[in-house]
Amino acid sequence: MQVDGVQSHIPVLPEETIEYAMPWTCGAMRVIDGTVGYGGHSSLILKKNPEALLLGIDRDRGALASSKERLAFAGNRVQLTHGNFSTLAERAAEIGWIKVDSILLDIGVSSPQIDTPERGFSFRFDAPLDMRMDRGSRLSAADIVNTWSGEELTRIFREYGEIREAKKLANAILREREVEPVTTCGKLAEICEKVLGKPGRRTGPPAPTLPFQALRIDVTSELDELEKALESAVNLLNPGGRLSVISFHSLEDRIVKRFFQEMAVSCKCPPGYPVCICNWQPKLEILTKKPVTASADELAVNSRSACAKLRSAKRINN
Repeated sequence: MQVDGVQSHIPVLPEETIEYAMPWTCGAMRVIDGTVGYGGHSSLILKKNPEALLLGIDRDRGALASSKERLAFAGNRVQLTHGNFSTLAERAAEIGWIKVDSILLDIGVSSPQIDTPERGFSFRFDAPLDMRMDRGSRLSAADIVNTWSGEELTRIFREYGEIREAKKLANAILREREVEPVTTCGKLAEICEKVLGKPGRRTGPPAPTLPFQALRIDVTSELDELEKALESAVNLLNPGGRLSVISFHSLEDRIVKRFFQEMAVSCKCPPGYPVCICNWQPKLEILTKKPVTASADELAVNSRSACAKLRSAKRINN
């Protein structure tokens, strides 16, 4: 898709995200979009508050180039930098930001990345098996599939894909790569169909969906990076500041939900203690008791929003 000559995609939960991430319509608020991607959410934030300042971070240099064009209307209110969202505190310090007012994390793969065959994210294309967000990174999905042990592959598929037949799939890959390296998305998808495909399947995602998800999570270290980013974000926020996270599968959402709950409790003493001795002070107030999901209207125009879940919390002044 092209928007004013800029490669783009439709941001998920646009109205809901801006409602939570940018509740202010004026004032020089400092905002970090830790996964700026192609600038979809950031452009909405900058338009809602014409005084807002934004730091956009992304591992994908191609996405950064596109977001630079898309956000050009905001001039010097925008600064973009290449990096991982887990390093948002360091990236903020580089431009002199010690505290900020809002942090947004949109976790996962963007539509342009999925729809670009050579990126190797999608089993819809028989392209090189890659899945790196940062093309300069050393480890690709093909490296994992062709060099890691059966035990390691089983762990990845079981933990990150929640696949019951994880060991069976890993063993099938081992057999295939003894004959010929598994270097394309098409070949891996074929193996997944043979092992996980159900005759007459009419419901549920295609067989390669979860294995590809599991590999992507491992290649990008998404879950570890998310946990680091959440810790950094809380410490960066001003009192009353917002932390908003959009996730696309259950593993990410569980991490966000658990972290918010841990930061919102008033006491961390073991159950049964007669009085509180931990001196813990809650750091967050949860704003979304349940995750916000796409409306029927949004689903009608953007089917990829179906899995999106938004959670948001406010930094408590203590």
